Amino acid sequence: MQPEPASFDIEVRKKGKLYLSQIDLSQIEIAKLPYKPFWRQCLPQLHKAYEGVCAYLCVYIELPVGGATVDHCVAKSKQPVFVYEWSNYRLACAAMNTFKNNYDDVLDPFSLSARTFCLELTSGRIYPNPELAVTEQKLAAERTIKRLRLDAPNYRELRARHFSDFVQGYFTEAYLKRISPFVWLEAQRLNLL
Repeated sequence: MQPEPASFDIEVRKKGKLYLSQIDLSQIEIAKLPYKPFWRQCLPQLHKAYEGVCAYLCVYIELPVGGATVDHCVAKSKQPVFVYEWSNYRLACAAMNTFKNNYDDVLDPFSLSARTFCLELTSGRIYPNPELAVTEQKLAAERTIKRLRLDAPNYRELRARHFSDFVQGYFTEAYLKRISPFVWLEAQRLNLL
């Protein structure tokens, strides 16, 4: 969790709370609340705070091309009290935010234990760490992979290409760490760097 920007309270939280205070919450289902997207004001700061890395896919998102979004870790349809709170925001690429939607069966990237997931670098396959006992954590990792489609062919190809491009010398280790931090961590863990 990175500290909230100095402007966040005025630009997002206070505007959001004022807006919600003008709605009779007893007359509207939480899932149907017409939220004003004040959170979009903090997208540049969120991108900067998390070095542009999608919290779920763990790849760099180029802000100018429009793929970065503010994901509400606790979905807007579940808890209005967290809608305008920095601590509830995760930087997510548009695809991950769409797949996550308002489901609550996705692991929070901020609370993952080390090595919850592993990668097969040459194929890009992601899987729960086999060292995890069959516990709720392992099952939650499997649900997260399934819900977010993290092991879909296009994401496998992306991760495998990042590793291959590094191995072939198309870019440096520092660049691999920037654009694909999970690939970099797994390569480091396997003593390939």
